Amino acid sequence: MTNRERALAVLNYEKYDRLPIVHFGFWRETLQKWCSQGYISNEEAANWADGTPSDKTITEKIGFDFNWYNCFSPASGLFPIFERKVIEEYSDGSRKVLNSDGVIELEKDGAGSIPAEFDHLLKNRKSWEEHYLPKLQFSKDRIYNSLVNTGKEFISFEKGLNFLKNQNRENPLGLYCGSLFGQIRNWLGVEGISYLYMDDEKLYDEIIDTVGKLCYRCIEEVLLLGTKFDFVHFWEDICFKNGPLVIPAVFKEKVGPYYKRITELVKMYSIEIISLDCDGLIDSLIPTWFDNGINTMFPIEVGTWNASIKPWREKYGRQLRGVGGVDKTVFSKDYSAIDAEIERLKPLVELCGYIPCPDHRIPPDAKWDNVRYYCDRMRASF
Repeated sequence: MTNRERALAVLNYEKYDRLPIVHFGFWRETLQKWCSQGYISNEEAANWADGTPSDKTITEKIGFDFNWYNCFSPASGLFPIFERKVIEEYSDGSRKVLNSDGVIELEKDGAGSIPAEFDHLLKNRKSWEEHYLPKLQFSKDRIYNSLVNTGKEFISFEKGLNFLKNQNRENPLGLYCGSLFGQIRNWLGVEGISYLYMDDEKLYDEIIDTVGKLCYRCIEEVLLLGTKFDFVHFWEDICFKNGPLVIPAVFKEKVGPYYKRITELVKMYSIEIISLDCDGLIDSLIPTWFDNGINTMFPIEVGTWNASIKPWREKYGRQLRGVGGVDKTVFSKDYSAIDAEIERLKPLVELCGYIPCPDHRIPPDAKWDNVRYYCDRMRASF
């Protein structure tokens, strides 16, 4: 079986020869460390991105089968993005910068964590209509200017259209459906989007409506061209360790209908696996996602709250699938910790419809030999 056939068989509760060994990419600092230790080359570390030739090479060297996060991504957000602009430089080398989302943030060389935010360009209707609304209009350039990653190279959409129509691929390929709320949160900030709901609900609704309709139109245009995908995928990241960054009832009312419209569209094209990426404690938002057609949770962060597919499966049944749920912190420990994590996973795999995957990018404290051991043990265990 190919990796694609294995993954689809697992998620569709069909027979498979073995479990695919899947990852979700790496921190840049992780690759730089492994490069300095001689495990990968400078070129591989420098050129890595999800699904690229470097990703494939590193994946094979360390023992994984493929990177789950491999999608064709039409430009369903700001188009064009804001031009990065340095506003102020500090004596320690850090900078106050306007980023591609119109957020003014603190930029530090070598910092891999979320940057501190000073301000947001989007504040009210005036800034929405002047700076953002013009960048959220549909045009076919959003699709035709997007590059297709064939796993060997990035090529233009027109040249890559045959690849996107071909289902005889080694690895699964997704269609990125955009972000219906997470990117809006980025533009406004958590505080800004919370106040906007109270101060100007009409504008709050208009922004969500604009984004939802744009994402739908981008997906529709891609599918109308005869492309074939194994799954579709949303990104949100709207939860943290204690729960969501939005009131669940508001999220259900305001955003739920846009998920439903998109998931109904992709099902018309026989795409059954509908995946969503949200970190943190997501339990109170799962009902909105599940009731509106999303059936695969990713990356199921274990965190301090011990997220797992098991209680979700008990609540929602076999229609709720999962990819993720492997505690990535074991890669910084020892073989016995990895063995214990694999034993923990065994009853979850037996539930079926679930593919274990490190629950986020593999971090810099991960040891190459530990990750290699994990891959070997997973392949022997499942």
